[in-house]
Amino acid sequence: MITSPDILKADILIVDDQEANVSLLEEMLRGAGYLSVASTRDPHQVCELHRQHRYSLILLDLLMPGLDGFAVMEALKAVETQGYLPVLVQTAQPEHKVRALKAGAKDFISKPFDLVEVLLRVHNMLEVRLLLSAVRVLNSLLPICSYCKRIRDRKDYWQSLEDYVGQHTDSKFSHSICPDCLEKEVRPELKELLAGRAGAQSR
Repeated sequence: MITSPDILKADILIVDDQEANVSLLEEMLRGAGYLSVASTRDPHQVCELHRQHRYSLILLDLLMPGLDGFAVMEALKAVETQGYLPVLVQTAQPEHKVRALKAGAKDFISKPFDLVEVLLRVHNMLEVRLLLSAVRVLNSLLPICSYCKRIRDRKDYWQSLEDYVGQHTDSKFSHSICPDCLEKEVRPELKELLAGRAGAQSR
């Protein structure tokens, strides 16, 4: 299950060439409790930033000089090889909404910004994105260390199996011993321990 703290910790990138729009969106999101909000006014930086940080959500303005939002989405398809663009577009042009959805955007917010709409659409998109990420991770090939058995996540952090599964599922752990380990590991150790105690007592 994806919790509210999970959603509020998600990485968000705001892309808009207008400083006033960036500031307003940052204020809205941080005021709602979002903890990881980054921004850029240069659309040419988006792909490289996303390669580095793998944002859960990109709030993308469509009309920017030099490289518009449609071109940015096309470039992002080379980065998001799974085919899911975590893009929420911003537009004041009603005719651009359908075009943006066809181009790969998952939703849109209208300009001028409405606080309730922005927060609702951001929350809904992040919830879906995090759920999809959890399902994809648990159904894909997981890099696991042959020695310590820790798992490497998508951001190259190594975690214990318990921590990793706990973050991506509702599963809880109960510790036990399998029959093979009981016979191969535990019983020999117990026999050795008991033999050592018996030898000490006989002296």
